[in-house]
Amino acid sequence: MSQKQQKSYGVIGLGRFGMALAIKLANAGAEVIGLDSDENKVKELRNYTEHAFVISNLSIETLRETGIQNCNTVIVCIGEKIEASLLTTFHVVQMGVKNVISKATTDDQGSLLAIIGAQVVYPERDMAERLASKLVSTNVMDFISISNDVDISEVRIGNHVHGQTIRNIDFRKRFSLNVIALVRGRETIIEIDPDETLHSDDIIAVIGKKENISRFEAYLAD
Repeated sequence: MSQKQQKSYGVIGLGRFGMALAIKLANAGAEVIGLDSDENKVKELRNYTEHAFVISNLSIETLRETGIQNCNTVIVCIGEKIEASLLTTFHVVQMGVKNVISKATTDDQGSLLAIIGAQVVYPERDMAERLASKLVSTNVMDFISISNDVDISEVRIGNHVHGQTIRNIDFRKRFSLNVIALVRGRETIIEIDPDETLHSDDIIAVIGKKENISRFEAYLAD
């Protein structure tokens, strides 16, 4: 790519996480550059993008030859190899890529990557947290972590508040939560009527601090 595209992504490291990410982006119509030292992985990615390259080293010169500096976002997916992860992230930041995301496997690695200038993700930890939340709660269906403190959670109403309205429960005042959607059967309602009567099988999506969502869960379990 000779110039920056509106949606262009570089993925460095085509392990399970990197490959799945690159394929998902390519299938969504994005321009994707994929880099890995494994020729078989690169060949697999070429079924989805023509910009897949075998690289024997991750020097700044080699990276620049692939054109990855022209991407809007570069994701470094070599978290298990900490030294390579840090050095590659540093190179990408130095090349002027504005949005650099790096996979980390430990807190120390994540802290160093953040100092270098990357946004840090912990894929394995995030998946474990999602699974744990589903296993330990009978009410939380799924959640998206917005930050360290804030989640969007899907919560099954259950029998405890069956027949009450959103206004009666007063999510904002009692729990400091905002209801952003209501799922009833196959219908998803995003224009929320505060006088809507809730049923035991309803699922509501709420946004708020994790501690307040947990407090609402406890209320439903009483």
